[in-house]
Amino acid sequence: MWRIGRLAHMAGVSERTLRHYDRTGLLRPAAVDHLTGYRWYGVAELTRLERIRALQRLGLSLRDIADLLDAPETETRRAVEETLTRLRAEAAALTATAAEAEHYLAEPLSVVPRITTAGARRLTVRRLTVTDPSELAAVCPATLLTWLDGTFAAAVADEGGERLTLPARQVVRAVVPTPEGVVRAGHDLFAWLGRHDLKITGPALEEHLADADGGHAVVLDIPV
Repeated sequence: MWRIGRLAHMAGVSERTLRHYDRTGLLRPAAVDHLTGYRWYGVAELTRLERIRALQRLGLSLRDIADLLDAPETETRRAVEETLTRLRAEAAALTATAAEAEHYLAEPLSVVPRITTAGARRLTVRRLTVTDPSELAAVCPATLLTWLDGTFAAAVADEGGERLTLPARQVVRAVVPTPEGVVRAGHDLFAWLGRHDLKITGPALEEHLADADGGHAVVLDIPV
């Protein structure tokens, strides 16, 4: 039999870890001296501890391990398969994040877009057709819709116009801190879409926001 320090040394863990395992019921000592409080461990406990550590190395959490230590091997394999799927998804997400960081450092963007879900919107608009997007600057709309496929068409919020419903949709969103940065942000946003091979699936929404303190921002939503 070994005291806790000896087992910790053999297994390469801390005594604090072993005490935690005892408190949570994950690894109970073989015996406890009621006079001294010393914990005593044997081969069975060492074997169980190695099993715990092995499952940790396979990516399982202590909560999952507690349910699997005495379970059939088929359950353990199924849990490892599920964990592997999760780990691969997390690795892919980290790889994508690293790629975004690399692109940002190579070619700094004025915005860092994100993909999100936009709720359904009901608007009253007046439709426009212009030959160049720069013509819209004179309209100065609070809300602007632009159809980017084919002939450049747009619609601006107008209480006397037609009703238009935008369904809930997946969008690439960017928030621009100043209206003056919208043109640059638009170019950067389309470059980002091209790099990610994303196709525009509907009208883009440009919404100008202002608060009582005079702060301004522009939200750009492009459905993909």
